[in-house]
Amino acid sequence: MLLAAWLGHALQPTRSLANELPPIDLQTQVPRSFAQWQPDDSTVPLIPDPTLQARIDSVYSQTLARTYVNPEGERVMLTIAYGSDQSSEATAVHRPEFCYSAQGFRVRPDGVAQVSLAHGAVTVQRLVGTLGRRIEPISYWVTLDHEATLPGIHRKLAQIRYGLNGLIADGMLVRVSTLDPVTARSYAVQDRFLRDLAEAVPPHVRQRYFGS
Repeated sequence: MLLAAWLGHALQPTRSLANELPPIDLQTQVPRSFAQWQPDDSTVPLIPDPTLQARIDSVYSQTLARTYVNPEGERVMLTIAYGSDQSSEATAVHRPEFCYSAQGFRVRPDGVAQVSLAHGAVTVQRLVGTLGRRIEPISYWVTLDHEATLPGIHRKLAQIRYGLNGLIADGMLVRVSTLDPVTARSYAVQDRFLRDLAEAVPPHVRQRYFGS
């Protein structure tokens, strides 16, 4: 029992990568205007109810929610939640499957896709949220340190790997969505937006948002 207690203490991660890597500042590192996209206050991204928001605030260090519009009138809602400690599953509270369902949406999976970027690619989970007449196709991914991944066994193994090396990884959830029932068209708009966003985020933190 004493050995187990000692091992539990010895293997507990103590080094926080958030304190060693370039700091994340969502408000400044995600530009309000970039490429052809401008901020649009007429469409608000999904806002959690107060109870859910309180849980999100307790596990995330920063959150950002903005809507962008381009000259063609295409709108993309962007939400990013950053947490300095991603060593547990507590941050799952902000995953769209749970966040949207908690607001009354019916959420169905719509496959996994790779979005090509100028400096690589990012794998995204596609979902479709439905509430009454509102149909909202969604794409999202999560990061650990410089790794972009999806929730599940690969993320859990990465958390264990960081923990065994004594590291507390930071990370974020990046979500984009559009209000268009034609999912193929929605995803095409989202992909173009993500390519532009990847170019607009400062290079020294780009991998923290999109993975290496």
